Amino acid sequence: MGNRLEGKVAIVTGAGRGIGRGEALLLAEEGAKVVVNDLGGSVGGEGEDERPAEQVAEEIRAAGGEAVANFDSVATMEGGENIVKTAVEAFGGLDILINNAGILRDRMVFNMTEEEWDLVLDVHLKGHFATTKYAGIIFRQQRSGRIVNTGSSSGLGNMGQANYAAAKEGIVGLTRTCALDLGRYGVTVNAIRPAAGTRLTLSPEMEEARQRRLAARGEEAEETEQTPADAEARLDAMRPELIAPLVVYLCTDAAQNVNGRDFSVGGNEVALMTKVTREIAIIREGGWDLDALDRVFPNAIGRFVENPAEIR
Repeated sequence: MGNRLEGKVAIVTGAGRGIGRGEALLLAEEGAKVVVNDLGGSVGGEGEDERPAEQVAEEIRAAGGEAVANFDSVATMEGGENIVKTAVEAFGGLDILINNAGILRDRMVFNMTEEEWDLVLDVHLKGHFATTKYAGIIFRQQRSGRIVNTGSSSGLGNMGQANYAAAKEGIVGLTRTCALDLGRYGVTVNAIRPAAGTRLTLSPEMEEARQRRLAARGEEAEETEQTPADAEARLDAMRPELIAPLVVYLCTDAAQNVNGRDFSVGGNEVALMTKVTREIAIIREGGWDLDALDRVFPNAIGRFVENPAEIR
């Protein structure tokens, strides 16, 4: 057990399995007292089960750490407040918030229901806000704190995931703004885009989405059969536990100047993502009209862009 976070109190949402579990365990190994939050629902958000959160909390305690389980939903303001209250009541304060809880309801946008849209946005985007608001109150008062949010490369565009992509890229925007709101009080807010083998990323829905992307690019669907050794090697290279070190590092004093940024992380790689910037601009005195755009746009901005999807 290390001591980088000795005496700190941390919350990890969605910590009953996968990436969140790995984050909770490593935080505890580094000395943090951990609130293991997990509603215990399915990949699609149905049902409740207290066992995943309890099992992770017990695993931490068995290793000599301190942890309590919490089963509130991040999708409501009441739930977000209760999660923060659990940390304060159990351990006397809060220093670290890891927003990780998530679900999937994948469907092509023209088939997606309002319920499927709302559920994913509520758990991911509102779920980040609900906990951050109440943690932020404490962090502002004590003039310190660490928040790590969970975005996704799907936020850059992923077929069949309009709800998930919108929520995940919204989380990156939320991260940048919270970094400004809270940074003056000694708080850092960063985001990760993890690549790991979890219930969400290895689900049948995600495999279908991957095959649709190949088909949309005019590529043949890949053969999904693989030997047990191939499958084991793939899973080992993408173990969710490999996400936790960067997350925990961002919570330490060593990362006190890292604020408002997002990182891709998975396998052997950690990468800093670029902030969105203006790539090219065209300027015309008096503004642009359609005739002028017809003349200039194709050979200026137009030659730098391409349609990401073949029109069929």
